[in-house]
Amino acid sequence: MQSQRLTAGIVASAAVNVEEAAAMPQVSDADVETTGTAQLDTFGYANLGLANVEGNINIREAASTDASMVGKLPENAGCEILGTEGDWTHISSGEVEGYVLSEYLLTGDAAITKANEVARYTATVNTDSLRVRLEPNTTSEILATMPEGEELEIVSETDGWVQVNIDGEYGYVSGDYVTCATTLADAMTMSEARYGQGVSDVRVDLVNYATQFVGNPYVWGGTSLTNGADCSGFVLSIFAKYGYSLPHSSRAQANYGTRVSTSELMPGDLVFYGSGKSISHVAIYIGGGQIVHASTERTGIIISSAFNRSPICCTRLLD
Repeated sequence: MQSQRLTAGIVASAAVNVEEAAAMPQVSDADVETTGTAQLDTFGYANLGLANVEGNINIREAASTDASMVGKLPENAGCEILGTEGDWTHISSGEVEGYVLSEYLLTGDAAITKANEVARYTATVNTDSLRVRLEPNTTSEILATMPEGEELEIVSETDGWVQVNIDGEYGYVSGDYVTCATTLADAMTMSEARYGQGVSDVRVDLVNYATQFVGNPYVWGGTSLTNGADCSGFVLSIFAKYGYSLPHSSRAQANYGTRVSTSELMPGDLVFYGSGKSISHVAIYIGGGQIVHASTERTGIIISSAFNRSPICCTRLLD
């Protein structure tokens, strides 16, 4: 499921960082008239806890501020309370289980009251592919097709149809093919917290692989990740591990992949620099406004801001 978790900014402290697609089978909407209604659910927690912070609560592996962080619980996110240990509460939320300081959680009636104020009413597609129509009938114009697991914001429900908001555009889906629920945000894994949600595992893996070579030397004309590489040699060797064959030239590498804007950058994309329109340097974007690159003979392979100088262009090779 493509959950839409809340990702408010980090608060610094020890505990708080506080319907129709040609290639898709079993397409459905209500091409047969339906009187069904969408299935209703609750928050989904037997013992609800709610993050009562501005930012994120650090979730730790054990009940100690010295323990490794395993995730973050965003503001107003829900969790299952599994138990307590001193000043700590053992929780489970989304894909994360661990410990948070109890003082940052609402529990009991207070949690339920707050949850009713902040919860989102969503419809999750439960068929292979679902048509979104302009009006609540099967002859209306098709606005979009949503894949299984897509989570849509509910606006209203009427006569077996659910009105949804898709990026500011309103349409209708059959209530027979969605599961409606009142939902809360849940925890982020450390990868989601660092790289953002929706970033593929291969992107995370590539960034982790590339950054392990920070501190190794820059050698003009080199392609060795350990003994020395120049900027394009570094990129060439990193992407070779993932099945890509790139030329040993930053200017030539800019012709590979799809152009993206700086606002669209995702970890694993390439960022190109130079003078005017002439490209002379390439780096790998790692998220958070940063790049990893073989910079100069003096600095070697380093992490730095992607925007210390203006990129000439950015490209995307990874899906």
